[in-house]
Amino acid sequence: MSETLFVGTRNPDKLRELHRLLGEDVILRHPNGEGEVEETGDTLWENALLKAREGHLRSGLPTIADDTGLEVDALGGAPGVRSSRYAGEDASYEDNVRKLLEDLRGVEPPRRTARFRTVIAYVDGRRTKRFDGVLEGSILEVRRGESGFGYDPVFLPEGETRTLAEMSADEKNAISHRGRALRAFLAWWREQHRGGDEG
Repeated sequence: MSETLFVGTRNPDKLRELHRLLGEDVILRHPNGEGEVEETGDTLWENALLKAREGHLRSGLPTIADDTGLEVDALGGAPGVRSSRYAGEDASYEDNVRKLLEDLRGVEPPRRTARFRTVIAYVDGRRTKRFDGVLEGSILEVRRGESGFGYDPVFLPEGETRTLAEMSADEKNAISHRGRALRAFLAWWREQHRGGDEG
Protein backbone atom coordinates (compact mmCIF):
# COMPACT_ATOMS: atom_id res chain seq x y z
CA MET A 1 0.00 0.00 0.00
CA SER A 2 1.35 3.41 -0.96
CA GLU A 3 2.09 6.00 1.71
CA THR A 4 1.17 9.67 1.45
CA LEU A 5 4.02 12.14 1.43
CA PHE A 6 3.65 15.90 1.53
CA VAL A 7 5.94 17.79 -0.84
CA GLY A 8 7.08 21.23 0.28
CA THR A 9 7.17 22.94 -3.11
CA ARG A 10 4.79 24.79 -5.42
CA ASN A 11 7.21 24.62 -8.37
CA PRO A 12 5.36 22.64 -11.09
CA ASP A 13 8.62 21.61 -12.79
CA LYS A 14 9.94 20.07 -9.57
CA LEU A 15 6.62 18.34 -8.94
CA ARG A 16 6.68 16.73 -12.40
CA GLU A 17 10.18 15.39 -11.74
CA LEU A 18 9.12 14.06 -8.33
CA HIS A 19 6.15 12.20 -9.80
CA ARG A 20 8.36 10.59 -12.44
CA LEU A 21 11.09 9.62 -10.00
CA LEU A 22 9.01 8.36 -7.09
CA GLY A 23 6.39 6.61 -9.20
CA GLU A 24 3.73 4.69 -7.30
CA ASP A 25 5.81 4.13 -4.19
CA VAL A 26 4.30 7.21 -2.60
CA ILE A 27 1.22 9.35 -3.12
CA LEU A 28 2.39 12.92 -3.39
CA ARG A 29 0.39 15.72 -1.85
CA HIS A 30 1.47 19.31 -2.43
CA PRO A 31 0.40 22.75 -1.23
CA ASN A 32 -3.11 23.82 -2.18
CA GLY A 33 -3.62 27.52 -1.65
CA GLU A 34 -0.96 27.96 1.01
CA GLY A 35 1.63 30.67 0.52
CA GLU A 36 5.25 30.04 -0.32
CA VAL A 37 7.72 29.52 2.50
CA GLU A 38 10.30 32.30 2.48
CA GLU A 39 13.76 30.85 1.86
CA THR A 40 15.78 32.79 4.43
CA GLY A 41 18.49 30.18 5.03
CA ASP A 42 22.15 30.73 4.22
CA THR A 43 22.59 27.19 2.89
CA LEU A 44 20.65 24.73 0.74
CA TRP A 45 20.12 22.51 3.80
CA GLU A 46 18.68 25.37 5.87
CA ASN A 47 16.19 26.27 3.13
CA ALA A 48 15.16 22.66 2.53
CA LEU A 49 14.63 22.19 6.27
CA LEU A 50 12.56 25.38 6.55
CA LYS A 51 10.23 24.17 3.80
CA ALA A 52 10.01 20.61 5.13
CA ARG A 53 9.21 21.73 8.68
CA GLU A 54 6.57 24.16 7.48
CA GLY A 55 5.05 21.53 5.18
CA HIS A 56 4.83 19.05 8.03
CA LEU A 57 3.29 21.70 10.29
CA ARG A 58 0.64 22.53 7.69
CA SER A 59 -0.17 18.99 6.59
CA GLY A 60 0.55 16.76 9.59
CA LEU A 61 2.12 14.35 7.08
CA PRO A 62 5.67 13.13 6.55
CA THR A 63 7.18 15.85 4.36
CA ILE A 64 10.07 16.26 1.96
CA ALA A 65 11.40 19.50 0.55
CA ASP A 66 14.51 20.27 -1.42
CA ASP A 67 16.70 23.18 -2.27
CA THR A 68 18.95 23.08 -5.29
CA GLY A 69 21.84 25.30 -6.26
CA LEU A 70 24.21 25.70 -9.16
CA GLU A 71 27.81 26.21 -8.00
CA VAL A 72 30.15 27.72 -10.59
CA ASP A 73 33.82 27.54 -9.66
CA ALA A 74 34.88 30.64 -11.62
CA LEU A 75 32.25 32.63 -9.68
CA GLY A 76 33.40 31.42 -6.27
CA GLY A 77 30.50 28.98 -5.95
CA ALA A 78 27.80 31.44 -7.06
CA PRO A 79 24.93 31.52 -7.68
CA GLY A 80 24.65 28.73 -5.06
CA VAL A 81 21.84 29.22 -2.57
CA ARG A 82 20.56 32.16 -4.65
CA SER A 83 20.31 30.19 -7.90
CA SER A 84 16.58 30.76 -8.39
CA ARG A 85 16.96 34.46 -7.57
CA TYR A 86 20.33 35.11 -9.23
CA ALA A 87 19.04 37.91 -11.46
CA GLY A 88 16.64 39.28 -8.82
CA GLU A 89 13.78 38.22 -6.58
CA ASP A 90 11.28 37.83 -9.44
CA ALA A 91 13.77 36.54 -12.01
CA SER A 92 12.64 34.11 -14.68
CA TYR A 93 14.68 31.09 -15.78
CA GLU A 94 15.73 33.12 -18.83
CA ASP A 95 16.81 36.09 -16.68
CA ASN A 96 19.02 33.86 -14.53
CA VAL A 97 20.65 32.12 -17.50
CA ARG A 98 21.32 35.47 -19.18
CA LYS A 99 23.02 36.85 -16.06
CA LEU A 100 25.08 33.68 -15.65
CA LEU A 101 26.37 33.85 -19.23
CA GLU A 102 27.14 37.55 -18.85
CA ASP A 103 29.06 36.94 -15.62
CA LEU A 104 31.08 34.19 -17.33
CA ARG A 105 31.81 36.17 -20.50
CA GLY A 106 35.49 35.74 -21.41
CA VAL A 107 36.02 32.76 -19.08
CA GLU A 108 37.67 29.96 -21.04
CA PRO A 109 35.94 26.54 -21.21
CA PRO A 110 38.43 24.74 -18.92
CA ARG A 111 37.58 27.22 -16.15
CA ARG A 112 33.78 26.95 -16.54
CA THR A 113 33.45 23.91 -14.26
CA ALA A 114 30.31 23.75 -12.16
CA ARG A 115 27.98 21.42 -10.31
CA PHE A 116 24.34 21.15 -9.43
CA ARG A 117 23.71 20.26 -5.80
CA THR A 118 20.36 19.14 -4.36
CA VAL A 119 19.70 18.74 -0.64
CA ILE A 120 16.47 17.05 0.46
CA ALA A 121 15.10 17.42 3.98
CA TYR A 122 12.63 14.89 5.39
CA VAL A 123 10.57 15.73 8.50
CA ASP A 124 7.88 13.58 10.10
CA GLY A 125 7.65 14.97 13.64
CA ARG A 126 9.97 12.34 15.07
CA ARG A 127 12.90 12.35 12.66
CA THR A 128 14.76 14.76 10.47
CA LYS A 129 16.83 13.27 7.66
CA ARG A 130 19.08 14.70 4.95
CA PHE A 131 19.74 13.33 1.46
CA ASP A 132 22.23 14.81 -1.05
CA GLY A 133 22.78 14.58 -4.78
CA VAL A 134 25.52 16.21 -6.89
CA LEU A 135 26.02 16.40 -10.66
CA GLU A 136 29.39 17.66 -11.90
CA GLY A 137 29.72 19.44 -15.24
CA SER A 138 30.47 22.76 -16.90
CA ILE A 139 28.69 25.84 -18.21
CA LEU A 140 28.51 26.32 -21.98
CA GLU A 141 28.82 29.68 -23.70
CA VAL A 142 25.51 29.31 -25.54
CA ARG A 143 22.17 27.64 -24.79
CA ARG A 144 21.42 24.22 -26.25
CA GLY A 145 18.17 22.28 -26.03
CA GLU A 146 14.53 22.96 -25.26
CA SER A 147 13.73 20.47 -22.49
CA GLY A 148 14.21 20.74 -18.74
CA PHE A 149 14.11 24.04 -16.89
CA GLY A 150 16.31 26.53 -15.06
CA TYR A 151 19.97 26.36 -16.06
CA ASP A 152 19.57 23.07 -17.96
CA PRO A 153 20.22 24.61 -21.45
CA VAL A 154 23.73 25.74 -20.46
CA PHE A 155 24.76 22.87 -18.18
CA LEU A 156 26.81 20.09 -19.77
CA PRO A 157 27.16 17.11 -17.41
CA GLU A 158 30.62 15.62 -17.03
CA GLY A 159 31.25 12.89 -19.61
CA GLU A 160 28.21 13.87 -21.71
CA THR A 161 27.93 15.50 -25.14
CA ARG A 162 24.41 16.89 -24.56
CA THR A 163 23.14 19.48 -22.10
CA LEU A 164 20.44 18.54 -19.62
CA ALA A 165 18.00 20.43 -21.85
CA GLU A 166 18.89 18.17 -24.80
CA MET A 167 18.01 15.02 -22.87
CA SER A 168 14.62 13.39 -22.37
CA ALA A 169 13.10 13.62 -18.90
CA ASP A 170 14.04 9.98 -18.21
CA GLU A 171 17.63 10.50 -19.39
CA LYS A 172 18.01 13.58 -17.22
CA ASN A 173 16.48 11.93 -14.16
CA ALA A 174 18.85 8.98 -14.50
CA ILE A 175 21.88 11.19 -13.85
CA SER A 176 20.58 14.39 -12.28
CA HIS A 177 21.42 15.83 -8.88
CA ARG A 178 17.74 15.75 -7.84
CA GLY A 179 17.39 12.20 -9.13
CA ARG A 180 20.38 11.08 -7.08
CA ALA A 181 19.10 12.73 -3.91
CA LEU A 182 15.61 11.32 -4.43
CA ARG A 183 16.88 7.80 -5.06
CA ALA A 184 18.83 8.00 -1.79
CA PHE A 185 15.66 9.14 -0.03
CA LEU A 186 13.54 6.46 -1.71
CA ALA A 187 15.94 3.66 -0.71
CA TRP A 188 15.70 4.82 2.91
CA TRP A 189 11.91 5.30 2.71
CA ARG A 190 11.37 1.79 1.38
CA GLU A 191 13.54 0.37 4.13
CA GLN A 192 11.39 2.09 6.78
CA HIS A 193 8.23 0.65 5.27
CA ARG A 194 9.72 -2.84 5.23
CA GLY A 195 9.96 -2.54 9.00
CA GLY A 196 13.68 -1.79 8.98
CA ASP A 197 15.69 0.40 11.31
CA GLU A 198 13.96 3.73 11.91
CA GLY A 199 17.15 5.61 12.67
